[in-house]
Amino acid sequence: VQLQASGGGLVQAGGSLRLSCAASGRTFSSYIAGWFRQAPGKEREFVAAISWNLGTTYYSDSVKGRFTISRDNAKNAVYLQMNSLKAEDTAVYYCATKRPPWSQRAAEYDFWGQGTQVTVSS
Repeated sequence: VQLQASGGGLVQAGGSLRLSCAASGRTFSSYIAGWFRQAPGKEREFVAAISWNLGTTYYSDSVKGRFTISRDNAKNAVYLQMNSLKAEDTAVYYCATKRPPWSQRAAEYDFWGQGTQVTVSS
C-alpha cells in the first residue's frame, strides 16, 4: 500500500489547513488511519486516528477541539482539518495505517506516507 499526504503549507497563527492522505494499492477498510507529526529535534508524536469501519476518532490532548480527522470511503482518503493553528503545530505531518486496535505508538503503524510540511507563523 502507498500513502500520499498533501495539503501542508505556510499559515498564520489562528488559521486553518486541511491535510489529505490518499491510499493506493489497498483500501483503508478495516484499518486504523492515523496522523502523526514530527518537529525538528523532536520525536514523532501522535496527532489523531480514526477507526475506518466504526468511524471512532482519537486525538492527542494538544489538538483536541482544534483538529478533526475524517474519512471518505469513496475516495479511500483520510483528512485532518486543522483549525486555530499555533506556532507549536509546526511540523512535518505523516499519515499512517495499522490493523486494529488503534494506538498512539508510531512503531505500531505499518505503512507511512511521505509527510507534508506544516509551518505556522506567529
